[in-house]
Amino acid sequence: MAWLFLIPWLVGIGGITLGPMIASLYLSFTDYNLLGRRNFVGLENYVRAFSDDPRFVHAATVTLEYVLISVPLQLAFALAIAVLLNRGLRGLALYRSVYYLPSLLGSSVAIALLWRQIFGSEGLVNQALAAAGLTGMPNWIATPEFALGTLIVLNVWTFGSPMIIFLAGLRQVPHELYEAAAVDGAGAWTRFWRITIPLLSPVIFFNLVLQMIHSFQAFTQAYIISGGTGQPVDSTLFYTLYLYQKAFTDFDMGYASAMAWILLLVIALFTWLAFGTSRKWVFYAGEK
Repeated sequence: MAWLFLIPWLVGIGGITLGPMIASLYLSFTDYNLLGRRNFVGLENYVRAFSDDPRFVHAATVTLEYVLISVPLQLAFALAIAVLLNRGLRGLALYRSVYYLPSLLGSSVAIALLWRQIFGSEGLVNQALAAAGLTGMPNWIATPEFALGTLIVLNVWTFGSPMIIFLAGLRQVPHELYEAAAVDGAGAWTRFWRITIPLLSPVIFFNLVLQMIHSFQAFTQAYIISGGTGQPVDSTLFYTLYLYQKAFTDFDMGYASAMAWILLLVIALFTWLAFGTSRKWVFYAGEK
């Protein structure tokens, strides 16, 4: 009888997850374009991506730059706020809820539209700079040198989820360790680096992997802010946005499927590297 209760789950994971994954893997070896017959082309789509598609390489570069800059900044900001909230502030529940809210809204269409207005030529940012005496500021969204930076700021702003996880980790650090270190003359900065960071390293590692995977798949913000084009000058052409263009604008489903599997392999590679290097800097309680 127990197997009967697993049937809905098995049907769901088979029909919604495994089925589409297998179909996508098969399509990645074809030239399927929604309009004609599927012809098996072997590894041609994968070879084409790396040798005959400059926009693929550019989209991968933009995405990698986004991940390498936004994830460390987001985690550093989240940890700083978590440390402040862990100092026993009154109204902690209210602060925690307010800071967590951007994580719930950051991926929404409404926030992306708001972000486009805030960083526009007449937006809130330029108005604030003008009030400070800085005039002639650019349209940050429409300037190639700054467009990606606005998306990085948006990702950093959604620091609520890692902050909550950091805060939970900080609550598990024994207060006696801080007291003993203070008696030995250790200052606040020394206690932070010698006690907080080592004991919090498993939580830092968890947040790092989670946010890295999430950032590699960023799509909504770039799609809305750039109008689905990755402009200006492809400066916001995220990998997932280019994949979407190939699939639903060019109807090149075979190539888009290959791109999806390449992304999966890249995420798996970075995750493997994170786990491989974690042995050198992640400390687990009870380890010698």
